[in-house]
Formats: sequence, C-alpha cells, structure tokens
Amino acid sequence: MAEPLYLDHNATTPLRPVAQRAIADAFAATGNPSSVHGFGRAQRRLIEDAREAVAALAGASAESVVFTSGGTEANTLALLGAGCRRVLVSAVEHDSVLAATEGAVTIPVDGNGVVEVPALEALLAEAHTPALVSVMLANNETGVIQPVAAVAEAAHRFGALVHCDAVQCAGKLAFAIDDLGVDMLSLSAHKLGGPQGTGALIVRAGTEISPVIRGGGQERGLRAGTEAVALIAGFGAAAAEADETGSAWAEIETYRDRIEAHVANAAPDARIFGRGAPRLANTSCLAMPGVANEVQVMAFDLTGIAISAGAACSSGTVGPSHVLAAMGVPEAGAGSAIRVSLGWTTCADDADRFAAAWTSLYERLAPRAPDRTRAA
Repeated sequence: MAEPLYLDHNATTPLRPVAQRAIADAFAATGNPSSVHGFGRAQRRLIEDAREAVAALAGASAESVVFTSGGTEANTLALLGAGCRRVLVSAVEHDSVLAATEGAVTIPVDGNGVVEVPALEALLAEAHTPALVSVMLANNETGVIQPVAAVAEAAHRFGALVHCDAVQCAGKLAFAIDDLGVDMLSLSAHKLGGPQGTGALIVRAGTEISPVIRGGGQERGLRAGTEAVALIAGFGAAAAEADETGSAWAEIETYRDRIEAHVANAAPDARIFGRGAPRLANTSCLAMPGVANEVQVMAFDLTGIAISAGAACSSGTVGPSHVLAAMGVPEAGAGSAIRVSLGWTTCADDADRFAAAWTSLYERLAPRAPDRTRAA
C-alpha cells in the first residue's frame, strides 16, 4: 500500500516542527507563570511572546488575547460571557456555537451557504433587547467565506455585539479584527499547526464580558486556571510561522482546483458545494452521486487516504450535515458529500493521487446510469 495521505486538515493539521520544538523547550523548564520569582517570570515570558504572535496573526493587540483550551471554549466564553439575552447565529455555524446557548435565533443562508445580511437586519429589527450576533469567518465543511464585515456593520447599527469564529481561517486567510469590525474573535491552535488543547478569544478594547471559568485572576480575570504554558508556546510558534508563510495558500488553491476539475470531468453529475461563493483555498465539499459519504470515507481509508464526511466533532460518527441542510441541499445529496481539506504539508502529487482515487471509486461504487452503461 502507498504511504498514508492525510487530507483532513480542517479537522486538525499536523504539528509544525517549530511548534514541536517550542513545546519541548517549555516542557523542559519549570515554574508557575503566576509566580514572581525567576522561574515564574521565565514561564510568563513564554506566554507573553506567544500572545504577541497570536495577536499579530489576527491583526490585534496583544492585550486583547485571552488564552483558552481551544476554539470551543473560546466560542463558549464569547457567547455566554457577553451576557446578552438575545443571541443570533448563522445556520451554518460550528456545533460549539449552535450548542452554546439555548433559544438562539437562526440567521438563514443562501444556496451557497452565505449569510443573508438583509435577513439578519430584519431579525435585529424585531426586538430592542441587547443582542449578540455570531457568524463564522469561513465554514469548516464547505470553506465558504462569510461577509463578516457587512454582518458587523449591520449588527452594530442595531447596537448588537458581534462574535466571529475564525478557527478555520487563521493562517489560511489574511484578516485583521479591526477590518472585520467584530468585537470578539475565536482561534484554535491545532487548526494552523499548533498543538491540540489551546486556543484564544480576542476581545477588542471596550468590549465587556464575564468569565465562564472562575477562580483565579489569570488571563485578565477572564479565564481562571494556570495557563498551559507549553501548549501556548507551541501555539505562538505555529502562529508566527503561519503568518510568515501565508502566501503558500495560493499554490494550495491550485491543488484544490485541480481536484475539482478532475472530479467534474470524471463525473458531470458530481456536485461541489459552495463553489459559487468565495472559499478558503484548501477546502472542497464534494458529492459522489449515489454513494453514501460513510462508504466513501471507509473506501478512501482502505486506499490510505484520510478525508471526512464533514465536521470532526461527533466522536467519529457520520450524520446529516446541518450546513448542507441549511443550504437547501436534499438529504440524498448531502448524504453523499465528503470534505477534502488540504494543508501546509500537501503537495501537487497528493492532489493528483486523491483525484485518481476518487475516479476509481466513482467507477467502482457509483450506480450505473444508462448513458454510462452504453459508454462502457
């Protein structure tokens, strides 16, 4: 069998060597970063250096970065900490946003999965209670990029706060929190080559939130508990390298386009979801007609290729995609969709290998239409 090929980078991407070294160096030291002696100050320096690197990646100030255990906690801190009685979330948000509050109002999306800003304005006009709007920067399943700046402008006109889950974008798409106009923004280290177990919520100056985890005064009193110094150091190292190598995604996009062109040529009845909207350079959501996504995931795995059937947040289960359902995709089409997500380790040969494997599986597994039978 050929070497395993990893094409599930939106679930998690491999640890960058620079991050691995930073983690190892930090683990070799000791000291509590809240201690005032030399050991503690050295640990504090590692955290603050990482804070500056993470802030730079998002065009933010270091003082605005609050380290968390990951993107899910960052999203929860934003949605619960804001203390707004009315929360509005897009229909295609990550489950960690959808499940953070009860009774959230759903903002509809169009057929490409793009938030309908006029619909958001109408929803905001219905009530005059303090509101929080949460719209992701790019979708984890389709890669579709949302008009977050327009969302923020509309929400602020109605006096609402705005949170943005930018977990999938950091290191793949250049952005600055001020340009987006949002009040809070979530990041996760393991999506950009840092370690699993750490993330951040960026809170713009003047935005007031309350802690969800209480007990100590760490992270400006917004996240109690001794910081995971080694993981945070790895986060910072990965953020710095991702910031420096951002131009590489233009080449990654050509690999994604090669895959999609090959699929469209091999199977004119295949669908590429979100293709009509701006997308992340690395993400493709493909439907193989008549073949269940669970079958595809297993079949690709047997060939040594790792892909997924959507978000990797359901303990290994494969279920209906709420993202595709919100886009109006029929259940049969959604049930045949897989996600291919490229990353910083992907090369041209990887894209060609996947495309060839997809065609082989399609010819072997897809139901034979009459015209295909005649062609054979």
